[in-house]
Amino acid sequence: MAKIYDEEQLNKFDKETIIQLFLMQQEQLAEIDRKLQLVLEQLSVPKRNRYGRATEKMESSQLSFQEVDGEIVIIFNEAEALADENADELTEEVIKKKSDKRKGKRAEDLSNLPKEVINHDFSEDELKVLYPDENWKRLPDEVYHRYSFTPAKIALEEHHVAVYSGKKTEHMEKAKHPAYLLRGSLVSPSLEAGIITGKYVNAAPFARLEKLYQQYNVPITRQNMANWTILCAERYLSILYDYLHKYLYRCHVIQADETPLLVNKDGRPAGSKSYMWVYRTGKYQTDRQVVLYDYQKTRKTDHPRQFLKHFRGVCVTDGYQVYHTLEGEREDLEIAGCWAHCRRRYDEAIKALPKSEQKMSMAYLALSQIQQIYHEEKQLQDMTPAERRRHRQKNIKPLVDTYFNWVRINIEKIMPKSKTHNGMTYSLNQEKYLRRFLDDGEIPIDNNAAEQSIRSFCIGKKNWVMCDTINGAKSSAIIYSLVETAKANKLRLYEYFNYLLTEIPEHMDDKNNDFCEKLLPWSDGLPAECRK
Repeated sequence: MAKIYDEEQLNKFDKETIIQLFLMQQEQLAEIDRKLQLVLEQLSVPKRNRYGRATEKMESSQLSFQEVDGEIVIIFNEAEALADENADELTEEVIKKKSDKRKGKRAEDLSNLPKEVINHDFSEDELKVLYPDENWKRLPDEVYHRYSFTPAKIALEEHHVAVYSGKKTEHMEKAKHPAYLLRGSLVSPSLEAGIITGKYVNAAPFARLEKLYQQYNVPITRQNMANWTILCAERYLSILYDYLHKYLYRCHVIQADETPLLVNKDGRPAGSKSYMWVYRTGKYQTDRQVVLYDYQKTRKTDHPRQFLKHFRGVCVTDGYQVYHTLEGEREDLEIAGCWAHCRRRYDEAIKALPKSEQKMSMAYLALSQIQQIYHEEKQLQDMTPAERRRHRQKNIKPLVDTYFNWVRINIEKIMPKSKTHNGMTYSLNQEKYLRRFLDDGEIPIDNNAAEQSIRSFCIGKKNWVMCDTINGAKSSAIIYSLVETAKANKLRLYEYFNYLLTEIPEHMDDKNNDFCEKLLPWSDGLPAECRK
C-alpha cells in the first residue's frame, strides 16, 4: 500500500524529491488506468453476451490497406466518401425503384399441404326465398384458405400373428410381421420417432413430453422414454452412425468443434465437465453432408486421435492445441485455422469501447482488414475449388500478407492482455493455420459450419441442462448426429426416424451393414415422404 503524506511533510521535501514523488504517482495512475481498462473490457463481454445482439456484423468500412515499399498504407476510399458527402445534393435526382413483391409465394408455400375442400352453398329452398320473382345463375366461387390443425393422437395397436403347426411333425410357423423394436415393450417406431423429434429437434425435455402424453391419457413416463431412446440408439441407430463415420473418412476436408456438457453420473465429482465433440463434412461439400457428435469425458488429444485415426486430409478447427499436436504426430493430416475466431477478438474489443472511440481504435483497423478478406472470399462461393484457389492467390493472399505484416508492426503498441492484443497474439500464433485456406480451394475460411452444427445441441442443453448417465450422453451423441445430418440433407425428421426404426430392426441378422447404403440421407431408396 502506498504511503500517504500530509501537507506538513510535503513542505519539508526539496524540489527533487517532490518531482520524484509526482513521477511515481503518474506511473501508478497509468497502471491503475490500464488495469481499469482491462476490467471494463472483460466486464463488457459477458454483459453484451447476456443483453446485447449476438452478431459480429460490422458497418461497411471506407478503409483499405496496401503494402507499399515495405510499409503498410491505409487508403481512404474516396469514391465512397464523396458519395456520402454529396448524398444531399443527389437526393432529387436519384429515383428509388420499389422492389417488386414476389407474387405467388403464399400459393407456393401452401402447395405441398394436403387440401380439404369445404363447400358452402345455399339449398334450393333458400335460393327461392332469396330470388322469389326471378331465376338465378351461379357465379365463380369466392375462395379463401385457412390452416386446419389436428392435435396428435395415440392409438393402441393390437397385433395378432397367426401361428401354425403340422399335425404330425408339430413344426411351427408364424406369419410374417414387423420386427420387434424392443420386445415386451409398448414402444413402436412411430412413437419413438415422435419422442426423438420432441427432445432432439424441438429441444423439449422428457419431463415436458411426459406432461404432453398425460394430456392424451397415455401413461408414458420420462423413465420409459429415456430407456427406450437409449436402447434404440445403442441397438439400431448406432449402426448407421458407424456407417456414416466411415463415410466421413472419404472426405478431403472436414471441420471440428467441441462444447462442454454436464453428465450427472459419470463417476466424478459433481460439476465435472464432459465434452461433446462434433465433426462434419467441409462447408463446400454441399451434397451428402455428414455431421457426427462424439461424447467424451475430457478434452484430451486421445479423443480426436481415436476418432480421426483413419482420416487423411484437412481438418478445420478453432486453434485448440490438441489438433496441432495431432498434426505433429501424422504426415497425412493437416490442420487449418479459423478466421472467425480471429475476428471475434477484435469485435469484442471494439464493442467494449464507447461508440465515439470505436472507429479510432487499433481493433477497428484490424477488423477492417479482416472484413476486406471476408468480402473477397464471399465473391468465390459458387466457384470450383480450382477457381477458388486461383482467385485466393491473386486477390486474397496480398490482403492476408498485409494484415500479418501490420500486426507485427503494431503489436508492441497495444496494451498487453487486452482483447486487441489477444487478437494479434492469436493471429501470429495461428498464422500457419490461418494461411492454409489460401492453398486449397476446398478449405473454408472459417469454422462457422461446425459451430452452426453444434448450435442445436447447445439450445437443447439450455432446456434439459445435463445428461443423467454416460449411456444417455452417448445415445444423445448418436441421435444428434443423425438429426443434424438429416437436417443438412433437407429431410423430414419425424418421417426419416420412423423409417430408420422400422427398417434397421429388419436387418439385425445380416452378416454386413451394406443395407445402410439405402438408409443414407441422400439415398434414392428413401421413401418420398422423408424428403421435403
